[in-house]
Amino acid sequence: MSTAAGGGRADGARTTPLRVDAQRNLEHVLRAAREVFGELGYGAPMEDVARRARVGVGTVYRRFPSKDVLVRRIAEEETARLTEQARAALGQEDEPWSALSRFLRTSVASGAGRLLPPQVLRVRSAGSDGSGASGEEARVPQQRVQPGNGELRLVPDEPSLGADDAGAGALLDVVGQLVERARAAGELRADVSVADVLLVIATAAPSLPDAAQQAAASARLLDILLEGLRSRPVSL
Repeated sequence: MSTAAGGGRADGARTTPLRVDAQRNLEHVLRAAREVFGELGYGAPMEDVARRARVGVGTVYRRFPSKDVLVRRIAEEETARLTEQARAALGQEDEPWSALSRFLRTSVASGAGRLLPPQVLRVRSAGSDGSGASGEEARVPQQRVQPGNGELRLVPDEPSLGADDAGAGALLDVVGQLVERARAAGELRADVSVADVLLVIATAAPSLPDAAQQAAASARLLDILLEGLRSRPVSL
């Protein structure tokens, strides 16, 4: 992610340092974009972002010449944030299940699921033969199942809407390490993939009007989903 001194950034606009008022407007627009896209999805119009930021839509377009540019900025930042959360869990938790559950709880609590970039929000369902050739498209997480092992590779389509391939690939890699560790320890169901973990993040971060209600709903839903992910000994 390229930046310029004083908060400037190469988004197809300028890279010179921003004036104080321009920097403030940029921060307002980015905050508003995260809120609006988090509530309504990346299909929300730029006018909604401008209204939430309390600036004219022309101000938004001066900084972000197209909606795709703004979406890419938000998606890149969200991907980087999720990757750092996953790395922190991986590096600071010795127990594999604790590391995975810490990552999920941190990500869901931060509302990350509502801003997961489109590039990591699609999977192709595997056929009954495990070939991944059923052709049935699911809208969450956006990778494709590799034949034979149920794992994922990055889907390169819709590049203008998603985070860059390198950023999304880094996220998939570190989440994959969390999944593999928990699976190898026998604490994660054998059929759980990276796609399932990202699906949990997306599912357990509802957007509700009341912040306290949203936090309680997210925590409760995540508890239920974590129980579903965990491996249990077979009863004899």
